[in-house]
Amino acid sequence: MTVEEPTEHLVPAPERTPDEVLIAGEWRPGGGAPFETVDPATGRTLAVLRGADAADVDEAARRAAQAAADPAWRRLPAHRRARLLHRIADLVEAAAERLADLQTADTGKCRGETLALVHSAAATFRYTAAALETAEDALTPARGDCVTLSLHEPIGVIGAITPWNSPIASDAQKLAPALAAGNAVLLKPAEWTPLVALALGRIVRQALAEARLPTGLLSVLPGPGAVTGDAIVRHPAVGKIAFTGGTRTGRALAHIAADKLMPVSLELGGKSPTVVLEDADLEQALAGVMFGIFSSSGQSCIAGSRLFIARSRYDDFLGELVARTEKLRVGPGTDPATQVAPLVHHRHRDGVAAHVDRARADGARVLCGGAPPEGERYRDGAYYLPTVLDGLPHSAPACQEEIFGPVLVALPFDDEDDLVAQANDTVYGLACGLWTRSAATAWRLARRIDAGTVWVNTYKQFSGSTPFGGMKDSGLGREKGRDGLRAYQRQKSLYWGTAGDPLPWARG
Repeated sequence: MTVEEPTEHLVPAPERTPDEVLIAGEWRPGGGAPFETVDPATGRTLAVLRGADAADVDEAARRAAQAAADPAWRRLPAHRRARLLHRIADLVEAAAERLADLQTADTGKCRGETLALVHSAAATFRYTAAALETAEDALTPARGDCVTLSLHEPIGVIGAITPWNSPIASDAQKLAPALAAGNAVLLKPAEWTPLVALALGRIVRQALAEARLPTGLLSVLPGPGAVTGDAIVRHPAVGKIAFTGGTRTGRALAHIAADKLMPVSLELGGKSPTVVLEDADLEQALAGVMFGIFSSSGQSCIAGSRLFIARSRYDDFLGELVARTEKLRVGPGTDPATQVAPLVHHRHRDGVAAHVDRARADGARVLCGGAPPEGERYRDGAYYLPTVLDGLPHSAPACQEEIFGPVLVALPFDDEDDLVAQANDTVYGLACGLWTRSAATAWRLARRIDAGTVWVNTYKQFSGSTPFGGMKDSGLGREKGRDGLRAYQRQKSLYWGTAGDPLPWARG
């Protein structure tokens, strides 16, 4: 059935079960097969949705192209597009508590984290609005009798495919610059966590309607990646794909984009090193290492999942780390005392457990965790204990493959060259954490380690003004920052002749 859009509030309550997709401002049941989204803390079904099929995507893409070309949008001055983004941010902040509840129910995340992600999304819209209002095109030095300019124009229709681990923040990170740049967007949320993207779709639709702008500028199309995502990527009207997710899928999308000669930005996986040097402040390092891997239950592309400890500090640091990890409070995201919430889905929890079982078979010592928690409270949820492993060579799969759960692998290192060789011995290059009192050491290592982001004596801190992205198999392109807006535009050069007779040879 089609759920009528509520007038009394902006987002559906967690207990509602919407079955709609948003196609060019219209809510309707999707044409695809039904699928469930569940509360990972309890296993309870939150919603049964019908995903968007290829026909839905085709209609959404065609109407998005029309909306992007509509003079009401195409000719809208930058300051008025910025006003739209500010209005979206206002509506997100007004609905923050309910959006956080919805995301906690759908992802299992701790309530404090989901509220922070909602405010991060609002901040993304505000920063992007500011970047848009202050963006400048260039008057370039002429080499003749003309005025030369470099201009930026919208691409047209953007396909934005977002992950399940931080939905609303990831949605905003693509949606805000894409709209600011003058495009229309097809937003495909992850199949496991579609509800907050649909709620955000209601907010954006309201802001567009208030501004009397084409509601076809946004469609929200949940559904399986193999059906909905594939149809979006391959549609001829789609001019760019912005994807956050696994490296295997990202590589497949890049092949399709190459066939279409279409730009693509890919924020992919990671196996990030976090490094405790001999001179590190141990209290600071212990807190930072634990936060870097066990917050978000380890479900983060930037998780500091490989811990390198100076050999002289290895036993003492690791012993204290294990003792503190065993005290972390595991529970539902709705409990304010919870530090490690359930994983997003039971199938994902089982995949994490399989990684740990394989590490055991490879000779790993399981220093803590290594199993789901026991007890009635955890029986129906997708829980897994915070886990610390060691005793493996760096070539072992547990040290090389992204586990995407609360699993930390510890390794010793002897000197800086040994550290750099191990830290860079991976297909990934997304992030790195360094714990040291020496500014000179931090600078040397930050420049030598292959990572798109390096944190020194902190971890998992972000700024909307600072570009983010990876090296090697961790992706292509950058998001955030002032250039994040330009990533959703194409550049055009303009030559304006000033000579009275610029082409005399053609006059006969």
